[in-house]
Amino acid sequence: MIEDFAQDWPAPTNPLPIVLIGAGGIVRDAHLPAYAKAGLTVAAVAEIDADRRAALARDFAIPATYATVVEAVAVHGNSAVYDVAVPPSAILPILRDLPDAAAVLIQKPMGSDLANAKEIRAICRAKGLKAAVNFQLRFSPMMMAARQAVESGLIGDPLEIEVHLNIFTPWTLFPFLLPMRRVEILVHSIHYLDSIRALFGTPKAAFARSLGDPRAPGFAQTRTTAILDWGDLRRGVMSINHNHQGGRKFQSAWFRIEGTKGAMMVKLGVDFDYPRGESDELWFCENGGEWRQVALTGSWFVEAFMGPMRNLQRFAAGEDDRLFSGVEDAYETMALVEACFVAMETPAVPLDLG
Repeated sequence: MIEDFAQDWPAPTNPLPIVLIGAGGIVRDAHLPAYAKAGLTVAAVAEIDADRRAALARDFAIPATYATVVEAVAVHGNSAVYDVAVPPSAILPILRDLPDAAAVLIQKPMGSDLANAKEIRAICRAKGLKAAVNFQLRFSPMMMAARQAVESGLIGDPLEIEVHLNIFTPWTLFPFLLPMRRVEILVHSIHYLDSIRALFGTPKAAFARSLGDPRAPGFAQTRTTAILDWGDLRRGVMSINHNHQGGRKFQSAWFRIEGTKGAMMVKLGVDFDYPRGESDELWFCENGGEWRQVALTGSWFVEAFMGPMRNLQRFAAGEDDRLFSGVEDAYETMALVEACFVAMETPAVPLDLG
């Protein structure tokens, strides 16, 4: 039964302390609350902005602060796990400053584009880093259960996966996105593409269109359509609109997952009334049966953020045999993202109106 599947990544037996690199909003809102809930110790924060690092240390009782990564590494070496939560352009120089064979969790996306992701993968290989990317949606309780339902054959042969969002996202909360030429797919729908891969495997090809919207002035893209191609059996599609002005009544944010024996619906609660959000939901239905809701142990925000760090800690200690969101796997998500952006430059087939 789907209710019997584990929804949380197991905790490490003897976790290492965590050194944060970066002190931005995602660290405050998700990383630190998740680590506290998971019983993980944060030993230090490295951040170039003195006021920001001091405020984070004060608010979360972090015992040590550093102005640079080099200073942090000089103290902690390989006796800590490094949690890198910085913009994509800053990832490479930070990885160069880490000790060889270090355990490191890299904030998504894995670079600004596929070329950058390839450089990140290369340096991780060259330095022997135990490196994972923080694609945490695949670690959320709802997605953990959904993935096991697919892998165990509970829904039969996988046939359909659809992501549908029609919501209002307050883009003004993210002014750092204004100068970026790649926005919606790279920083938002990348989560959905990654979870699609975790559920159905990596598609062979993709087609996409991502557009701006006058209701979100200045942002390069806030609406996306994508079609994913695995061949003749599986069908994947995303329809994303962040600019719905009609209120909550007809908003939606869900995954639909169907197979030959059954179906699942996954509600992405955090997307509603962001950043307050609503509860996540997972529903399951056997063919010909009734829909039933599956009780969840937590949500995408913040419980899902425990998973990537727990997996990394366990892998570094030899308790897990693989990184579920390691850089080699994350590179395939970046390749899918890149295919979507390349497809945006590919002309559609014109109508023959002759």
